Amino acid sequence: MNFPEELKYTKDHEWIKIDGNTATVGITDFAQGELGDIVYVDVDTLDDTVEEGEVFGSVEAVKTVSDLFMPLTGEVIEFNEELEDEPELVNTDPYGKGWMIKIDISDANQIENLLDAEAYQSIVEG
Repeated sequence: MNFPEELKYTKDHEWIKIDGNTATVGITDFAQGELGDIVYVDVDTLDDTVEEGEVFGSVEAVKTVSDLFMPLTGEVIEFNEELEDEPELVNTDPYGKGWMIKIDISDANQIENLLDAEAYQSIVEG
């Protein structure tokens, strides 16, 4: 399993890459593995401000649908449109081409609530 050190994580298995006031969000390698083959990614919160911990969309796999939780309060400013035609990118490249949204961070202090790679790995392997 892959836990890139430069990313932050949530207990709900989202990863966050912070670049200034913008954050890119996706689901972790562990999460995509647990879900199995992903067939659809639904994000209907584009241009909305979503609070930390609220649902910003869902991911549908062959056997289940799972909610996606916002790691930080912010405005959803971009959706990865490649996922409309190729949702399997979440399985094949969860930390790269399989990213889901970009957000404009509202409260940078919330970054302190996120997990580093080591803490997330200990939860997953716990």
